[in-house]
Amino acid sequence: MSKKEFFREMGRTALTFDDVRLQTGYSRVPPQQVNLESKFSRNIPLKIPLVSAAMDTVTEYQMAIALAMEGGLGILHRNLSKKEQAKQVARVKNRLNALNGLKDKPITVQEEMTIEQILQMKHRKDFHFDSFPVLDENRKLVGILTGNDFDLCDDYTLTAKAVMKTDLITVPTGTPFEKAYELMKKESKKAIPIINKTGELVGLYVHKDLKAIKDGTAKKYNVDNKGNLRVGAAVGVGEDAFERCELLLQKGVDVIVIDTAHSDTLSAIQTVEELKRKYSVDLVVGNISQPESARRLINAGADGIKVGQGGGSICTTRVVSGYGRPQVTAIYCCAELARQFDIPVCADGGLRYSGDIPIAIGAGAHSVMMGKLFAGTDEAPEDIIYYQGRQWKKFRGMGSMSAMRESKGSRDRYNQSEKEEDLVPEGVDTLVPYKGSLHATIVQHLGGLRSGMGAVGAANIEELQQKADFDRITQSGQTESHPHDVHIIEEAPNYSPGR
Repeated sequence: MSKKEFFREMGRTALTFDDVRLQTGYSRVPPQQVNLESKFSRNIPLKIPLVSAAMDTVTEYQMAIALAMEGGLGILHRNLSKKEQAKQVARVKNRLNALNGLKDKPITVQEEMTIEQILQMKHRKDFHFDSFPVLDENRKLVGILTGNDFDLCDDYTLTAKAVMKTDLITVPTGTPFEKAYELMKKESKKAIPIINKTGELVGLYVHKDLKAIKDGTAKKYNVDNKGNLRVGAAVGVGEDAFERCELLLQKGVDVIVIDTAHSDTLSAIQTVEELKRKYSVDLVVGNISQPESARRLINAGADGIKVGQGGGSICTTRVVSGYGRPQVTAIYCCAELARQFDIPVCADGGLRYSGDIPIAIGAGAHSVMMGKLFAGTDEAPEDIIYYQGRQWKKFRGMGSMSAMRESKGSRDRYNQSEKEEDLVPEGVDTLVPYKGSLHATIVQHLGGLRSGMGAVGAANIEELQQKADFDRITQSGQTESHPHDVHIIEEAPNYSPGR
């Protein structure tokens, strides 16, 4: 039975991840050799089909940077102020240049600033680097501060001028990164300023960025055609979207996500039409769960569709509001429609295990959006909490009471009142286990995806979409799918009962 016949036979019975399993087939491709490249929207590619959710306990600039360096894409949440969201876009875009390792807008300090002032700035702005070119009052380069200078300074009242190194090794504009890298090794310098003919600072080469290019690590980064990391940002509808987009595009955002609980609305469609008229930028719109909703949004100008209503682990929309379609059926039906227009679909919500990723893609998605599965990582915004002998991080729905109370963005997303006593939450506040680094988490998710693709016989994402067929399983089949009739004595990094 083909996939189309399978879903036709299901009729009005809507299915989610626990209801189905992929059928296996003849495979000529080992899991390690599958190609995971995909796309988030019409013009935004992905090296891996993973996108982080625009949630305030999931994606800020740290997550966006780390995920882009893994090959995915981070979507900055809109509970940030307009200016802060735009500033975070700039931090991602300016993190590095993966084509030539050049920082063309390095963070500088003035020579009369004290070490204490510089360290306070570093802490306040959460800079994760220690090299600062030092400029005089005429903006000319006069020295550089590095990690050793800070570590060996006992008097923080000293100025940068008193502490900085002045025996500068610099290179002129146009110096290729290969030459700069060799100079770094020769002179034992981890940062080399780039200056123009008049002695003005125009850029900075940093050792770890050049090394990533030299050893091939940078090849997996998801970067734009200038070599800068890609990043997306969420906006609302109407004035919120117009005001945010203006600032976001000034900072170089790659894709805008019009992010509402239900996007098949007059206000969302009008926002898409107006933004496409004013700007040349990809718009991904969601969330929806019906194919006719996808058709209307695509006709309005959407470059990508985000599918999923009420499936998130912290979402109560389906039980509070009564609407929301189980995710596998929603993905399949919307993707079938979107395919007619060559528009990618992102599956947002309902993922619990890595095995749900190949199921979502097999149903037609081009990418999956991760909320809870990324929330407990080092790169997620929240601090680690110690509770009942374990380490946790906070994770909440954007429709939770606390999110709505604190942010207009959350209230607008769910069309809620400004009055606290009139708020009707559609999400909850929770704790999730601390997971460690994002990289370690992604290794597990991609490992599961590769295994699923290998079993189906799919060499790439497109083949998985084409070849995937499903079996409908029973409650007994679900039980059989998990470890059963045993006591687990050591937790696996990619499995937890009742996740």
